[in-house]
Amino acid sequence: MQLGMIGLGRMGANMARRLARGGHDVSGFDPSPEARERARADGIAVADSPEALVALVAAPRALWIMVPAGDPVDATINALLPSLSPGDVLVDGGNSFYRDSQRRAERLAEQGIAYLDVGTSGGVWGLAEGYSLMVGGDAEAAARLSPLFRALAPSPDRGWGHVGPSGAGHYAKMVHNGIEYGMMQAYAEGFAILERKHALVHDLAQVAEIWRHGSVVRSWLLDLTAEALAQNPQLHGMAPYVPDSGEGRWTVAEAIDLDVAAPVITQSLIERLRSRDSDAFSDKLLSAMRNAFGGHAIKRD
Repeated sequence: MQLGMIGLGRMGANMARRLARGGHDVSGFDPSPEARERARADGIAVADSPEALVALVAAPRALWIMVPAGDPVDATINALLPSLSPGDVLVDGGNSFYRDSQRRAERLAEQGIAYLDVGTSGGVWGLAEGYSLMVGGDAEAAARLSPLFRALAPSPDRGWGHVGPSGAGHYAKMVHNGIEYGMMQAYAEGFAILERKHALVHDLAQVAEIWRHGSVVRSWLLDLTAEALAQNPQLHGMAPYVPDSGEGRWTVAEAIDLDVAAPVITQSLIERLRSRDSDAFSDKLLSAMRNAFGGHAIKRD
């Protein structure tokens, strides 16, 4: 099957490679000349503009967008739209907000173009292990592109599925990432407790390796944690600063809108925000209050 891939960053390029290995005809475009050269070196046919990419793919076309969420997605659609035809399918495999995906699908449907929002998990390991794909949008378009999903998934019959109408794929991925926040926070806190009692439990990497086999807390995240601790047991050279991609915030906001209690996901997001404040005003004010009402000493800089 023919596919045009827009966005040849690490994940997009890996997806293109996996599809090409599965026998699919993949062409690509990226605004970065360096990314285009890397793709060419991997044997992927590369266009020098979105319009040129559209010309490389036979109608009815399938074009997969792998760019950062937000304005870049709309800009990519606007660049492609004049060259598209009714019957074409656009896929957004990034981490877009599901309401944006619904808006885009409605806009494109007016011109006879299907829009699939595909929540994609697998990260840098997807090339070797396959990708988890949550497909939202028109069922007929999803069925037409199913050979691509089967090639990208860990195996043709698992790890992917059409989960609902427009927005459903990115909604499922949003909640997936919220769960990921909570799991990561639990592992981080547990190992922090172990590390603080280092005189009793000496080797965190060993504990992580033990837990990987037979334990009820085993997971792929634990596999990655064990590897990180084996390579750098004290995590030297790493700042205690944790970014977020935005999907945890969306999950918490959605939980509030739906009156669903989600304390673990919410607190894991708060901890990420807290990690970025190296000069917390709130903590200084708490110290000032304790001093004011109880005469408790203030620790000075």
